[in-house]
Amino acid sequence: MQPGALADARRLLSRYLAKTRLARVNSLERNPEQEVHLKLESELPTGSFKVRGALYALGVQMERKNVREVVASSTGNHGAAVAYAAKLFGRKSRIFLPEKCNPLKRANIARLGAEIVEKGSADLAAAFEAASEYAQEHEAYFLNDATDVDLPAGPGTIACEIFEQLPEVDAIYVPMGDTALIRGVAEAAKQISSTVKIIGVQSERAPSYFLSWKEGRAIETDTCDTIADGLATRTPVAANVAAIRELVDEIVLVSEEEMLSAIGRLLIEEHVVAEPAGAAATAGFLQGEQAGRKVVLLVTGANVTAHIMKRAIATIRPRSRA
Repeated sequence: MQPGALADARRLLSRYLAKTRLARVNSLERNPEQEVHLKLESELPTGSFKVRGALYALGVQMERKNVREVVASSTGNHGAAVAYAAKLFGRKSRIFLPEKCNPLKRANIARLGAEIVEKGSADLAAAFEAASEYAQEHEAYFLNDATDVDLPAGPGTIACEIFEQLPEVDAIYVPMGDTALIRGVAEAAKQISSTVKIIGVQSERAPSYFLSWKEGRAIETDTCDTIADGLATRTPVAANVAAIRELVDEIVLVSEEEMLSAIGRLLIEEHVVAEPAGAAATAGFLQGEQAGRKVVLLVTGANVTAHIMKRAIATIRPRSRA
């Protein structure tokens, strides 16, 4: 993160975004000494934390040069965030999506007026290549959330808000996809506290960054077939691997069933809507391997399809009667 970027991001984002809520959740606490809180990033415009990074990165780029069109490749939430930022700043946007993307997220992007191009169906690789080529040919700004050097300061503001709302937080659970979120949150948090633990949560069916974090080198996986499209990363970036090895204290893997169960539990017990990636931090915490006295779980997105929600509700078991 560039020096001063975090303060700049806070100033810029404060013009457009309200501070998100930090809600205590007694239902997840394991003992009387523990406090567990949800950081509800799902309440931001477009239903995802991604708007923080998109607004900041595009705003900074517009200060440097004339941006006529912004381009992104995405499985959904980043695309909607870029479309939102472009509309807010009066710029054109073109979003490249996999052909079999989340229909709810695609609809969000379309409503925001972006041009949509569908490319490839297995993962984001084909959409990324097409977006990169288009940006070069048309001199558009390619806002790639995995590699954009400005973007992590946007999600880094989440950590600043958490410490204002809960100064003694000692553990933050963060979903991990392309790592922009966890890199921003971790760097900002560790500027504030030398003792806070950052725990990443990745899908066991898309573990590229987990494997890379353990081995100290970028390790690709053959597939990233997970219901958590926001965590579906197959090809890690070496620089990002190096960053998370410095910043992240632990990474846990969660199953599809654990994410579905977490969605159901958040919905029924806390009336919080979360998509699979958005519920991943809760799923990781519920494994019980890592904990703290004052814990924050990031709920990063609420764009869940009816099909996934139905599967999540099916995991809920009735409470036994006294």
